[in-house]
Amino acid sequence: MRHHFSIWTYLCLSFVVFGLAAGSAEAQSDRLDPNTPEDAIQIRRKVTCGSLEDAQRRYAIWEGQGYSRVQGERDRLLFKVVGINTRQCTTKTDPKRGEGFRSVSREVMLYLDPETGDILRTWDNPFTGETVDVIHVANDPVNMREPMYPYTKDGKGISINGKVVGDLFLTTSEVPLFYSNPLGGEFQQYVGGAYQAIEMFNDYLDADALLDRNQRQSPRLYLSWARVSQWLPWMEMGSRPGQMIFHTRGYSVDDESEMPEVLLNELKANYPEYLTPPPVDDSRPNETSWTFFKKVLSERMQNEAD
Repeated sequence: MRHHFSIWTYLCLSFVVFGLAAGSAEAQSDRLDPNTPEDAIQIRRKVTCGSLEDAQRRYAIWEGQGYSRVQGERDRLLFKVVGINTRQCTTKTDPKRGEGFRSVSREVMLYLDPETGDILRTWDNPFTGETVDVIHVANDPVNMREPMYPYTKDGKGISINGKVVGDLFLTTSEVPLFYSNPLGGEFQQYVGGAYQAIEMFNDYLDADALLDRNQRQSPRLYLSWARVSQWLPWMEMGSRPGQMIFHTRGYSVDDESEMPEVLLNELKANYPEYLTPPPVDDSRPNETSWTFFKKVLSERMQNEAD
């Protein structure tokens, strides 16, 4: 949703914590131990990639709502959303840090009419009275910047911040964001203009299948994602006070037949490359919805100038 910095980029790191290096542990049982670095990296990979095997495609889908929040008025449902992240992973080995992995992906999120569920092409802004063009999220790539290993560069071992409750393995995490807005000018550090948001995640997986040392495929991932952020740039809200609140639920799928019809049809028509992940050696800089919007806007301005 997991998208100003990708939902899934952060999900790769969202529930990894670090402790003192514990040294290599023998496989004393058939159950992976989240507190053992060599086991924790396998759990992390199964959650992120869906498999311990290389080049296995995984789709993650999320659906939900986007609300406005303006002080002194009732929150408004502005649109629904549906999105997809398409990823694959590859094994990486470091002589000191052990065997880890890197994931590569790209993702789309579409804004839908809250009543009909149809894809929005234009949007009547109830705050300004203007009709604006909708620019959907199309971030390519959304990759792990560096591989993840069982040990950090300074020798600390990772563990998984998760909890087994009944049949489920649960995780939760929050990611506060604060960085220079790509649409701002060179003096924004003096006058403001930083992008601020918080992303919130919960994951749910079958505990026995996830922690089974002998099972190399991950069980189905269920998730929730919420975000509190500033207005979307295509809404053309300028400095008008207010926030956006997104609330979604999601799940992993293995093939196109399990995707929502409105999403699959749009992907095939306008984003066919997003049904396959980037190559595992992809070295391009990551795209965010802000940098993508800047590209679209720059192209429009250039076309108008020509």
